[in-house]
Amino acid sequence: MTYAERLMRAAFISDEKLRESMKEVLSELGMSAKEFSVVSGIPQSTLYKIMSGHREPNITTLRQIVKTIREIEGGDTGFIAVIAARPVLDEIREKRMKVGERILILREYSATNIEEAIIAAVRAERDGAAALVCAPIVSPTVEKLLSIPVATIIPRDSLLRAIEVAARKIE
Repeated sequence: MTYAERLMRAAFISDEKLRESMKEVLSELGMSAKEFSVVSGIPQSTLYKIMSGHREPNITTLRQIVKTIREIEGGDTGFIAVIAARPVLDEIREKRMKVGERILILREYSATNIEEAIIAAVRAERDGAAALVCAPIVSPTVEKLLSIPVATIIPRDSLLRAIEVAARKIE
C-alpha cells in the first residue's frame, strides 16, 4: 500500500488515525513538517495543528497532503524504465519498489527487437526516467545514447530453464 493510500484510509477511519498515519509517513519519508510544508505549500502552522489534534483538516488541505505525498512517491528523481519483451514485463508484479528509504516507480516499455528497444530507451529518457534496465544485447548501445544510468538484465535462472526446455525438445 502506498503512503498516499495509507493516509486516505486513515482519514476515513478517524482524525486521530490520520494524525498517526501522517506522522508515520513523514517519518518514513525522512521529512519534517517544516520540509513537508515547503514542498506542499501548506502552512507549517496548519500542519502542526493537524498533527497535534488542534485542528481537523478540511478537504482542500487533505487533498493537497495526498497530492504532495503522491508526488513524493512518484519521486522527483523520476522512475526506473524497464525495457523488455511483453512476457518478461508481465512477470513484474510490483510497480513500486522500496530501495533504501526511497520508493521508486517502475514503468514498463515493451520491445520485441533491438530497434524497438533503442527507441524505447530514448523515449523513456524523454519521459523522465532516472535510470533504465534492459537486455545485454542493447545495453552497450543504449549507454552511449543516454545520459541516465543503464543496468543490464542478467537472466541466470531463466537462461538455465530455457536450456533445459530446449534440451527436452531435441530428445
